[in-house]
Amino acid sequence: MQPEPTAELRHRIIETPAGRLHLVEQGTGPLVLLVHGFPESWYSWRLQLPALAAAGYRAAAIDVRGYGRSSRPAATDAYRMLDLVQDNVAAVRALGEESAVVVGHDWGSNIAASSALLHPEVFHAVGLLSVPYAPPGGPRPTDVFGRIGGPEQEFYVSYFQEPGRAEAEIEPDVRGWLAGFYAALSADTMPARGEPDPHFVTHGGRLRDRFPTGPLPAWLSEDDLDVYAAEFEHTGLTGALNRYRNMDRDWEDLAPHRGAPVTQPSLFIGGTLDASTTWMADAINAYPTTLPALSASHLLEGCGHWIQQERPAEVNRLLTDWLTTLQS
Repeated sequence: MQPEPTAELRHRIIETPAGRLHLVEQGTGPLVLLVHGFPESWYSWRLQLPALAAAGYRAAAIDVRGYGRSSRPAATDAYRMLDLVQDNVAAVRALGEESAVVVGHDWGSNIAASSALLHPEVFHAVGLLSVPYAPPGGPRPTDVFGRIGGPEQEFYVSYFQEPGRAEAEIEPDVRGWLAGFYAALSADTMPARGEPDPHFVTHGGRLRDRFPTGPLPAWLSEDDLDVYAAEFEHTGLTGALNRYRNMDRDWEDLAPHRGAPVTQPSLFIGGTLDASTTWMADAINAYPTTLPALSASHLLEGCGHWIQQERPAEVNRLLTDWLTTLQS
């Protein structure tokens, strides 16, 4: 397998059940499909695409349905997990491959895990960043999230679930909101222990009221922020937020798979300062049962939520080392 360090980025539009899916690919070799989270885009993998290409892989980072140059269906229920999984399957097929490794971050981690669970014949290995795998099941999600926070504040997931509510906060100043949201979950700019938690909204308030107001995190340049802001100023946030508005539908759709493990080779990488990782510590502890073919679980000390952008060298090394084991 020969590395291709000078390979160029290639933008492509492919057909999916929802219409078009935009992706950016680099390199040749076994296919690695990269799935971003909220509120991001294919650009979140800009530091992984060349590294994977140089290691001898064909890396393809998608714009998830509702983001960037991909289609944005009008119906809220067009963003349920089953549909996003089918988009991933369509991407693999459109790229001329029978199977792929799928790697996801944040919501992309859930989408990647669900893709592997529902289509093991297509996704023969899965990498999960920041958000651990937890099998389908348990109580209805809105019931759980509605109890978090108590009488004085509301969990951000519940806040995002009400159509139009978060949009009214975000869209008058997309760039400023994104800057605050990214900073709130980054290791070097997140609020200190004891300060108001940006995962919660005071009743009648806004999420951004708890964002830090200082400099951008070290991983995010002004130019990077411009890229993200330009995407969402063009698309709006509704498509992205509709992922949160389908959690109960997902709970119903995936009921036949309650408690099911993902049995393909897997990898998890989280940050010790990331609430997604710390809140779901029980899910990580359950990996011997839920991810029985787990190759390794890594927690990067002092790392926040945007793991592949905050610590690209470490993440790239862990990903490429793991991918190498899949070829042996």
